Amino acid sequence: MKVNVYPIVSSLHNQRIIDEMNVMLKPLSEKGVVFSFVESPKDLYDDCDLSLVLVQSGGSENLFLKAFGDLKEPYYLLTYGANNSLAASLEILSFLVRHGLKGEVLHGSEDYLLSRFEELAGKKGKKEAKYRLGVLGHPSDWLIASDVDYDKARELFDVELVDLPISEVADLYEKEPEQLDESLNVSSFDRRELVKAYRLYKALEKIVSIHRLDGFTIRCFDLLGSLKTTACLALALFNSRNDCLGTCEGDIPSMLSMFVSKYVLKTESFQCNPSRIDVERNKIVLAHCTLPLSMCESYVFDTHFESGIGVGIHGEIKEGDVTLFRIDSALAEFFVEEGTLEKDLYEKHLCRTQIVLSLPRLDTILTHPLGNHEIVIKGHRAKEIVDYFTAKGLRRI
Repeated sequence: MKVNVYPIVSSLHNQRIIDEMNVMLKPLSEKGVVFSFVESPKDLYDDCDLSLVLVQSGGSENLFLKAFGDLKEPYYLLTYGANNSLAASLEILSFLVRHGLKGEVLHGSEDYLLSRFEELAGKKGKKEAKYRLGVLGHPSDWLIASDVDYDKARELFDVELVDLPISEVADLYEKEPEQLDESLNVSSFDRRELVKAYRLYKALEKIVSIHRLDGFTIRCFDLLGSLKTTACLALALFNSRNDCLGTCEGDIPSMLSMFVSKYVLKTESFQCNPSRIDVERNKIVLAHCTLPLSMCESYVFDTHFESGIGVGIHGEIKEGDVTLFRIDSALAEFFVEEGTLEKDLYEKHLCRTQIVLSLPRLDTILTHPLGNHEIVIKGHRAKEIVDYFTAKGLRRI
């Protein structure tokens, strides 16, 4: 069992005393607990079975408050029987309870702590989830209605959501050689930009392999600054495969929606933004800079719309029957509607792939939206979607 630990300690206590106290963790290490100390609370939830705040001394309560914004509920406070660490932990937990937040002080014998660790990590009586979906970085800052209860997602969809640091992408990208799949439409765009975008795809392939992922969502806009490229091409390639899916902007509800399309309906899907809605004419324009290449009749490369850099995809999808759907972040509601893809657009002020759908029920998106992305699949599949989600207890809006 891997346990990430973020330590907090008052500056009044010297490091020698703290080091002596940390030896108290050794019996747990000898029983299979692998402690990994992190320097930043932002890294506490990366690739582990359990995340703990280690309260090492009294007088550390304000340090908890400083880290509070990067910590996630429930808050588990591991404490020693020395240095007034228990008293500080109780003060912190009192603060959390007063604000209606869940937490627990972990304190006691090594056997008790080991048992409690296993329970909290879900090691007792919980079978391994069938699917693993990675969350590379947190949801983008503008996705203020996209937090998901990981336990509920596991219960409903048999998926384990795995938090992974976005820094891992950059690390692997730097190690990837420059290469390009010549079967792509490489003659239509700047080859140097395509090489960078394909290099990112290969780095993400490594992450998928290392963490045994069946899909992922990535906080892709962060890559514009750090790598000077985009994930649009990588996501287009992953979503053309049968064994993995990829979604933009760290959008977990969209990832779970696309998970259903790939692994339940066995079809590719297009994650896109509603750009214009005409309720009177029952028309909606949807656009994004990526879509599965396997879903296209034809495609050309362009820059990423918002930034003007990297590689975006302008794909044209064959006219015909489509289904529009998505679930909400509470995993309680879903929207689905069948319609027709009437035409493709290529307008200047929209993301690069643009489609016009005719749908009989569009006012719901304006009055009861479930998020800023919708999922498009080919064919009329509403009955299958309704049957699947209602069996899971979700309500159609």
